[in-house]
Amino acid sequence: MLRSSVSWPAAKRKGWSCATARATSGNGWAGSDRDRREPIPGGFMMRYALIALTVLASGVATDLSAQSKPTIVLVHGAWADASGWYDVTRALQARGYKVVAVQNSLFSYAKDIETTKRVLDAQQGPLVVVGHSYGGAVITAAAAGNPNVKSLVYVAAFAPDSGEALGALLQRYPDLGLGKALVPDAAGFLYIDVAKYPEVFANGLPPTQARAFATAQKPIAGSALGEPLAVAPAWKTVPTWYVVATQDRAINPELARFMAKRMNAHVTELPAGHLVFISRAQDVARIIESASR
Repeated sequence: MLRSSVSWPAAKRKGWSCATARATSGNGWAGSDRDRREPIPGGFMMRYALIALTVLASGVATDLSAQSKPTIVLVHGAWADASGWYDVTRALQARGYKVVAVQNSLFSYAKDIETTKRVLDAQQGPLVVVGHSYGGAVITAAAAGNPNVKSLVYVAAFAPDSGEALGALLQRYPDLGLGKALVPDAAGFLYIDVAKYPEVFANGLPPTQARAFATAQKPIAGSALGEPLAVAPAWKTVPTWYVVATQDRAINPELARFMAKRMNAHVTELPAGHLVFISRAQDVARIIESASR
């Protein structure tokens, strides 16, 4: 049986180069006493080289494009965890961003600041830091003094000033239902009453989804709400964006507007409940992208 490499027409033509091709048969090497030279078109080799260079250049351009975008760091709030950022993460990754979601313990404000700061310090290049709810208070401290932080995005989030605690901020405006829904356990952690969670925390989500979040909620140490901000807030020196959820029953929208105004933030209002980053994930992703430019 004859086996051979790809053969080209034997006729010699101008601009063609030569390559050696050997053929074998069942009896051994054919033409073993001399090489059979068969020409390969020079134009083919040139096209191959151009294709290779194009692919290489495309890969380099893609890498440079990814490197030119800041890393997005997402920080969850109380009664939730990092998995809540799933849809926002997918939307940002589809736009070519590297996304890191911090998983905080909610054991104490100081510990969550430390955890988030460690994540920020581990990243390279510019950062956009995003906080939801209690996560806003965390990024306010954790991002302070970090030269890589390009911008901050508060999504229905707390933005305390120096010396302020979240409990004090909440008292500035009427409670819309969250305060009465909180249930402490024997260890001092606060839960939201499962029956009230869909109404006061997850309004705007499908009922089945809201009930699932209620069941999986991650409690926060009650003491965390009383710990004041001990540093100069990052928002005083970093460009800031704020998403006001106009149907929020956890953070009064008037409190959200107050915090956004004193930060001189770029404000977007969305008709959504407190979990706006879930119910309006695409909108929130677009706002984060705006903050990255």
